[in-house]
Amino acid sequence: MYFWIMDIYCMDKELKYAVFGAGSWATAIVKMLCENLDEVGWYMRSVYTKEHLLKEQHNPSYLSSVEFNVDKLKISNDINEIATYADVLIFVIPSAFIYGELQKFNADIDISNKIVVSAVKGIIPESGLLVGEHLHDIYKIPFENIAVIAGPCHAEEVALERLSYLTISCADEAKAQNIADKLSSSYIKTKVSDDVIGTEYAVMLKNIYAIAAGIAHGLGYGDNFQSVLMSNAIREMKRFIKKVHKMKRNINNSAYLGDLLVTGYSVFSRNRMFGNMVGKGYTVKSAQMEMNMVAEGYYATKSAYLLNQKNDKKTNMPIIDAVYSILYQNKDPKKVFKKLTDKLD
Repeated sequence: MYFWIMDIYCMDKELKYAVFGAGSWATAIVKMLCENLDEVGWYMRSVYTKEHLLKEQHNPSYLSSVEFNVDKLKISNDINEIATYADVLIFVIPSAFIYGELQKFNADIDISNKIVVSAVKGIIPESGLLVGEHLHDIYKIPFENIAVIAGPCHAEEVALERLSYLTISCADEAKAQNIADKLSSSYIKTKVSDDVIGTEYAVMLKNIYAIAAGIAHGLGYGDNFQSVLMSNAIREMKRFIKKVHKMKRNINNSAYLGDLLVTGYSVFSRNRMFGNMVGKGYTVKSAQMEMNMVAEGYYATKSAYLLNQKNDKKTNMPIIDAVYSILYQNKDPKKVFKKLTDKLD
């Protein structure tokens, strides 16, 4: 099944936006869009969530403090209905589940003139590709019609309307700017970039490093070590991204370093929370069961590790290797991190 998204983008046209997913980040993005649009499409799998939101004006499971004007929302449990409705499709479904959701599209659905935006923080396990790469390779969507939303930005702070920053990446600057304008508000500042693949990899990798930061905290390492860990993490990220997609970029920009820092340090970071539990002695499965949110870094760790193993000349990635050995090879976190400390500078 292939979807051909034609580049018949008209800047004068008032584009219809829709969000796919019902988690905290999806809810935050809907909130941002509602600041600027009269109507926002919203696809969610759960019938209960849909009915509760329409009746009580808030998501029952995530960011429940955010109240919506439901007259502005076009909500459906039918993914094809919302895909047909919108011109801009923003996917905010966990990477572990997005492949199955994409499979729900009808073969004859008309999604020409669409722009597809990834706010997914990981690699699709079934293809081993970033969401943008998957859409391009599998569904033949041109990169000019694919965009990525990067931070640094936590959904919980969007709910509180605390000043936050977003980077919108797309090969077509005009499309990136249109998306950025629809997400901007008094508490959301945006900028655009043409580094689609680089920012999407950064969004994936920072979750792995946040798990590492959490494990370190759970093991009792202090702020001094955390600063060294994050310093090494941004350099490791730079080596990884340069290997997979070489282009001119400043790794110290907010979309890379800023997003890494907020995910590694924030109390809102689900990946840091997951790592902290593992560092304190939880098994991977028990930590996952206790959390009511998906820690994308768990899946990203395996994808990044295997991707590096495929390279003839492997990139030096001691932090990712350490997290992989703990999560997937059942190695003792205390022993792994003791060895890791000798590899950092």
